[in-house]
Amino acid sequence: MDRETVRDLLCQLRDTIRDEREHAKVLDLEAMTADVIRKETLINQLKNVDRLHPDDEHYAREIQEENRRNAYLFRATLNWIQETMEFFGRKTVPVTYSPQGVSQNNAINGRLLSGRI
Repeated sequence: MDRETVRDLLCQLRDTIRDEREHAKVLDLEAMTADVIRKETLINQLKNVDRLHPDDEHYAREIQEENRRNAYLFRATLNWIQETMEFFGRKTVPVTYSPQGVSQNNAINGRLLSGRI
């Protein structure tokens, strides 16, 4: 593969990774899925490249950095969703008072989101 083609594919891959992040931010899953498919296609085309020209190595570094940014965004979002689900899945424990006026915790059979109406 000639240098111009490789450079063009690298630029397309970088731009696709950036587009993927932007589509993820606005929750455009259809466009994001198209980005993932396009990214896989570009990566498969670049598989046969053994060596990059030294002047094109900065494109590879940009791709690596953009990919890290996406990974961080997706990981942080996943952690936030998991924490939110944990919060809403916890059992609630109301504070009640005994006849002597001392507070005591009573476990009840409920959750913040139980799935029941």
